[in-house]
Amino acid sequence: MQITLAGDPDILTDFIAPVGATVDSTFFTFTGFRALLPPNPIPSTFKALKATKAEFPALDGQSVSYAALEFPSRSINPPHTHPRSAELLFVASGSLQVGFVDTTNKLFTQTLQTGDMFVFPKGLVHFQFNSDAQKPALALSAFGSANAGTVSIPSTLFNTTIDDNVLALAFKTDVGTIQTLKKGFTS
Repeated sequence: MQITLAGDPDILTDFIAPVGATVDSTFFTFTGFRALLPPNPIPSTFKALKATKAEFPALDGQSVSYAALEFPSRSINPPHTHPRSAELLFVASGSLQVGFVDTTNKLFTQTLQTGDMFVFPKGLVHFQFNSDAQKPALALSAFGSANAGTVSIPSTLFNTTIDDNVLALAFKTDVGTIQTLKKGFTS
């Protein structure tokens, strides 16, 4: 029997700084979410603004990260997973339809209003959708990893070099349908 664990390693120091980095209070400050405040416009498509160790190096070794999710009317954060963390989503404004599928293929859905929170368990496929035709929504997500990772299901399947025949067989369809789906993911 073999056991595999994935997650952030424990660190042996108070924090980790990149080699040559100046470590002062600025190192521990992230200003990237200022873009959410007025007068910045609402994006025309779904947008995720992340604060992971890639954007905010002070998070390395701290086992936390954050994302602000901006949803214009009728926009979606497509089905995806986070292989290294659960996601705790807080709706700051608007409303969202959310859901995840567990390992028995049971779908759990909820309509969230401003002030509601929802947890997506680690590694499970989940989504968020702003079904309101008029109002945008803003949600904040917290993760128990400095690099939760995001695997977009549509992009992973239809924007890679997985053989069209393999996908056609997996989805019980024909190659032409798979090629049509792939066209929607080309740049």
